[in-house]
Amino acid sequence: MTITPERGWLQCPGCQALLYRRRYDRTDRVCPECGAHGALTAPERLANLLDEGSVTPFTTIHSDVDPLGFVDAKPYPQRVAEARRRTGLDEAVLCARGELGGHRVVVAAMDFRFLGGSLGCAVGEAITAAGEVALAERTPLVIVCASGGARMQEGVLALMQMAKTAQMLSTLREAGLLTVSLVTDPTYGGVAASFATLCDVIVAEPGARMGFAGRRVIEQTIRERLPAGFQTAEHLLAHGMIDRVVPRAELREILGRLLGFACAPVADGDRTGPTTLVRELSRREPWEAVRHARDIGRPTTVDYIAHVVEDFVELHGDRRGTDDPAVVAGLGRLHGRAVAVVGTQKGHDAAELSARRFGMPEPAGYRKAARVMRLAETLSLPVVTLVDTAGAHPGVEAELHGQSVAVAENIATMAGLTVPIVAVVTGEGGSGGALALAVADQVLACSDAVYSVISPEGCASILWQDAAQAPRAAAALQVDAASLLRLGVIDGVVPEPPGGAHTDPAATAHALADAVSVCLRRLDGVPAAELVHRRRARFRAFGAETGRLPAVERETA
Repeated sequence: MTITPERGWLQCPGCQALLYRRRYDRTDRVCPECGAHGALTAPERLANLLDEGSVTPFTTIHSDVDPLGFVDAKPYPQRVAEARRRTGLDEAVLCARGELGGHRVVVAAMDFRFLGGSLGCAVGEAITAAGEVALAERTPLVIVCASGGARMQEGVLALMQMAKTAQMLSTLREAGLLTVSLVTDPTYGGVAASFATLCDVIVAEPGARMGFAGRRVIEQTIRERLPAGFQTAEHLLAHGMIDRVVPRAELREILGRLLGFACAPVADGDRTGPTTLVRELSRREPWEAVRHARDIGRPTTVDYIAHVVEDFVELHGDRRGTDDPAVVAGLGRLHGRAVAVVGTQKGHDAAELSARRFGMPEPAGYRKAARVMRLAETLSLPVVTLVDTAGAHPGVEAELHGQSVAVAENIATMAGLTVPIVAVVTGEGGSGGALALAVADQVLACSDAVYSVISPEGCASILWQDAAQAPRAAAALQVDAASLLRLGVIDGVVPEPPGGAHTDPAATAHALADAVSVCLRRLDGVPAAELVHRRRARFRAFGAETGRLPAVERETA
């Protein structure tokens, strides 16, 4: 913000509106006209994020370093001394213990005023020490990032801080502790290429810029004009690099929910619901089941979440350049139990169906799913997957980006996850694209769902050279839920209302939640190694003699 001649007034650089300073401060430096987010100091960040009265700053032991005897217009130690006098800080980061939404947390907040928030030895030491405090006290770590990059005056030792902080975050992940990065404007260079993008969850303020190289450097190097909005939070979200863009006024609420999932998982509170699964179902005409499974009105993943998953925080992106809208993933609570939810998303109208590619994931969708499932493993949360897809997207771009590899990696990832997994085929379960989200300890299907190695039309075209023979193919493939039960592919059925799930989405959603809760209760207390052993034994048994697990194993799995 620029100070205008009129005392007490500011000019927003975004919309150029004149703002009364006191009103601007009351909105935590967010322009009430255009929403542009102004900078906050590190002490202001801590006060803004943490519960009142809970902030306890702590210092980290570090010595001033000037390894190069660096001098430009003035000696480096003089620059540091001036930054200290100007900001009142020892360095470009301030660390504190505190509570956020009642949850204990360690926060390291960077301050761009101090030599551009540059990453030097003291900053790297402070960030690493904050992580070590979080590890010792078993609390999540939140890092507020604001930096122009590594500190040139400290030479290659500044560069080493990238590796130092990165390995600290790996240690916290191995210990099962949540790490969250809050990206503020600007975040560049060595910070962007280390701890800012290595945390489990990356949240950014609107308009915050982040990148390895700045816009001006890139344009001068490649001699091209970059598109408007390049490297902004909104651009990063669209390209799968961050999880969410959250306005400053909503940060405490979103971060508080995330921290809640990092605490000890809440036990399933619904002890009055069903205790067994529906295991018997009269067989219906398979082609009729196919038509019901494809009904555009059937509840989608988003619908099920809206009805039965509380406190849901959707997470975005595969961290490789894409956020696939055909897959919805995040953390929430099912009957009070913290879980990760991953599902394919079709839609109910032409616009959404097209935008989400009819629920057919590309590689980025499977990689997003795997990322969230690995986060669930870090936090010891069960995984619930909802499958409704004709299959993996069969496009040129999907093939170029490794569709087969993405599907295979998801199958392998789920086979080895050390947390409980429950999968529900809610509509279509199409081929490997569906299996990539259904390698689970317990697999359920809605009563009108179908699950098959290939679509009936595809089978008919190949074997009878006539897609019109699809009903015949559906019958031959035995795609209906009753057949899936008989084959041992699914463990139970989620009953649908007469006429199908689309006639009463809420009732279907609650039936699904009840069935999933039954499965999760059965898996409570099973040691991680035993979970993996049983899951692998389950899939090992298919095609061996009877092609299904012995009944006693299925009952206790």
